[in-house]
Amino acid sequence: MVLVDSSIWIEASRRDGDLGAKVALEALLEEYEAATTSPVLLEVLGGARKEERKRMSEYFSIIPHIQAEAKDWDKAVSFASFLRDKGISAPWNDILIATIALRRNIRVFARDKHFDAMANMMGLTLYRPGLGGTYSPENCGGEGI
Repeated sequence: MVLVDSSIWIEASRRDGDLGAKVALEALLEEYEAATTSPVLLEVLGGARKEERKRMSEYFSIIPHIQAEAKDWDKAVSFASFLRDKGISAPWNDILIATIALRRNIRVFARDKHFDAMANMMGLTLYRPGLGGTYSPENCGGEGI
């Protein structure tokens, strides 16, 4: 399973979006490997064009939704302080997404560069699509909390 960040959903929904992101997301959906969480839903659906909302909602209705638990929020606060002390500033919602992925021991698929910095500091494993954007099952999971 791969937790798909809003940066991928948004890029894939753009008419002129990156073809690699589009193909990779499609592969994850076809393989039933894509998952979401509430911060992603809020970012994507809250910012989606009116004509895109229904289609996006349909995608989200059929993929696994990982709930943020109280311990995720507590751990995310700890990670935010840890990252800030190391000179890394990342949006709270992305820290929460990374924390949820760590708890579930799954990868995150994101385009935002701060995920690379968080991965190095938090032990998060990022998803890298296979050749041509295909689903790549290798390197599954990160280091759990």
